[in-house]
Amino acid sequence: MTNYSWQRLWAIVRKEFIQMLRDKGTLAMIIGIPLLQVILFGYAINTNPHKLPTAVISGDESIFTRDFIQGMENTDYFHITQQVKSEAEGEHLLATGKVLFVLNIPPNFTRSLVRGDHPALLLEADATDPSATGNALSAVGILAQSVFNYHLRGALHYLHNDSYSRDDVSTNPQFTTSSSPVDLRIHARYNPEAITQLNIVPGLMGVILTMTMVMITAVAVTRERERGTMENLLATPALPTEVMVGKVLPYIIVGYLQAIVVLLAADLLFAIPFEGNVLLLLFAAMPFIAANLAVGLAMSTLAKNQLQSIQMTTFFFLPSLLLSGFMFPFAGMPQWAQYVGEALPLTHFLRITRGILLKGNGFAEIWPDVWPILLFLLAIMLLGVKRYRRTLD
Repeated sequence: MTNYSWQRLWAIVRKEFIQMLRDKGTLAMIIGIPLLQVILFGYAINTNPHKLPTAVISGDESIFTRDFIQGMENTDYFHITQQVKSEAEGEHLLATGKVLFVLNIPPNFTRSLVRGDHPALLLEADATDPSATGNALSAVGILAQSVFNYHLRGALHYLHNDSYSRDDVSTNPQFTTSSSPVDLRIHARYNPEAITQLNIVPGLMGVILTMTMVMITAVAVTRERERGTMENLLATPALPTEVMVGKVLPYIIVGYLQAIVVLLAADLLFAIPFEGNVLLLLFAAMPFIAANLAVGLAMSTLAKNQLQSIQMTTFFFLPSLLLSGFMFPFAGMPQWAQYVGEALPLTHFLRITRGILLKGNGFAEIWPDVWPILLFLLAIMLLGVKRYRRTLD
């Protein structure tokens, strides 16, 4: 019986380390994945987002309204990005996701406030992602009470040159009360009850398609090479584009089957409201599915074997999951992370899916998120074709 040898054991350990260092794919996984996770979770993820894009419809300009708007900025939850002139324009901005809040100040607001008429102030919020807007909505109620009460107590000083009557000011009972002098009305649009499933379940379609489509096709070319069937493709007159499209088309059908399963589950199990056209959603899913399949094929031309192909998918799926706005509020990410997220197809498809299902968006509203996916698809297809030629050589 052979005795246990520490020398042989060390030789095997040394051999494994040498193989590990020579395998660039494994080495990248060992170093790259932890580093990527630390960077994304440490720098990019923020569950308490600030500087959320906000639009203002102002029908009244006074020291009261200007200080309230400035106070919203000072809370650091709101960032006033634009002034709009009509409710229809504000509605469009909310529907397309360009802003998360629209503040509507009615005409004669200040006069009604000074007279003690308890005027209404409307703040509309895109509540499709409750975690993005919840803290901001909590802060604005306290802000309204403090700002307007402060100005009302000093109204004689601020309004001595205005057209308001001193009698209106001095007899206003709100000067001696601590309650809010305005009727702040908050409309949480699209998800008023802040149900988490309404935000998560529609987004799962994009996450599932990203994970499965990229992973399935990532092994396509490497599998051909490992099984020895690549030589058969080399012997045919098929062009690189024909091979790539031929490999993609069957999986597009698979992608649509997955999308339909998710939609059925969303309706039957979670009662997700389908406010928009489901056929439009399925139509918009085509370039998204194709883009993820193209990513998988491009990775398969870079990898040396199937295991390395699957490893590569992590470097695409992990940023897509964390920087798309699926798990964490997109608006809460730093600017550099938002730039990266905007380059990922999942970010735009999440907006399309939630926009159609929860907001009832049409083609005009989703087009700003469709064309980036088409552009990404074109770029990845060109890269894949170029790499495929090099693989054949």
